[in-house]
Amino acid sequence: MADPQLPLDPRTIFLLATLMILLNGAVLGLMHRSLVADVQPAASAWRIGTLLVAMGCLLQALQTWLPPMLALGLSNGLLLAGLTGYVLSLRLFDGRGWHRWLLLPTLFGTLGVLWFIEVQPDLPARIVTMSAAMCVILLACVRELRRERPAEAMTSRRVLTLIFALVALLTAARLGITVYAPPAGSNLLQRMGLVHMLALLVTTALPVIGTTAFVLMCLERIRGQWQQAASTDYLTSLANRRTVAEAGERALHAARRQQTPLAVAIIDVDHFKVVNDTWGHAIGDHVLRHLARLLVDTARRSDLPGRYGGEEFVLLLEGSDAGQAVAAGERFRTALAASPCEIADAPRPLTVSIGVAVLDPADRSFDDLLRRADAALYAAKSAGRDRLHLAP
Repeated sequence: MADPQLPLDPRTIFLLATLMILLNGAVLGLMHRSLVADVQPAASAWRIGTLLVAMGCLLQALQTWLPPMLALGLSNGLLLAGLTGYVLSLRLFDGRGWHRWLLLPTLFGTLGVLWFIEVQPDLPARIVTMSAAMCVILLACVRELRRERPAEAMTSRRVLTLIFALVALLTAARLGITVYAPPAGSNLLQRMGLVHMLALLVTTALPVIGTTAFVLMCLERIRGQWQQAASTDYLTSLANRRTVAEAGERALHAARRQQTPLAVAIIDVDHFKVVNDTWGHAIGDHVLRHLARLLVDTARRSDLPGRYGGEEFVLLLEGSDAGQAVAAGERFRTALAASPCEIADAPRPLTVSIGVAVLDPADRSFDDLLRRADAALYAAKSAGRDRLHLAP
């Protein structure tokens, strides 16, 4: 069965696509300086890829007036190189770099097209070669996009994945229809069927729609970084006071509703002023980071460690009763005793005092629970420090 024909002019599609791709690339270029530093290399690679695709589309539109080697060989090579630029961009976006294997599909496709133009002219073989190379690169883009960080779920990333997957599917369909019903003649633009036209439309739209999705992906990354900066302590990277308070209120309401236990521990570094006065604030910051790492290492996945201010830390213990909360506090004290902090090229033992409070029917808010834990902390310090006290 022959591929149905569509009364559309492929040259017009290529020229319009070139214009739209260049405009989209220009927008990304204008935005470049406003992007955060860690996404700028990815944005540069995407913009270069977009420019290469635009140049390839322009040569495709002008192929009637250009030598086949230039119009078809170079244009297809530029299209493949542009798509490879997208793979590199996605790798850079996730902190991965260049790898030599990225060039293999482009080299295979370009050399194959040139062979079937100059050495052994064969339109179907040329389409199959180009389509196969494109499928490999597009699926590589899908693979990179699916390597999403668990903590960085992005809607725009999923949209971009679907876009690349759709183009890969249509490109595979183009390959299949070419094998099943090879087109006649030597120039596909003169007689382009439905599947070939759809593949052309979607492929030329990819840089336009894809660039929009990529820009949104960059903006989502920036928004996530702002949210993280607003919710974490700059020194220790733990949750800050506001984040702990908000999470505590949510946990308290959930505990009331589900009739589950809830506890909180406040941890204070003993004699921390002596550390600052003796070795300076830089060493004091080092000590706080050391304690923060141990607190994260000893906490359960369901616990929320945070810095409450100064040398005070807090540990929100959802689902923990009095025994489990005390065990969590003692686990941290034991880990600290086994891990002295390096200060002035020597290991220095540190101790902490801990106050623990378990949710009580009389607690009306998370602040009430914190006040009871703070009173327990004061009792631990009054009793000689380096101990844990459980609020009554």
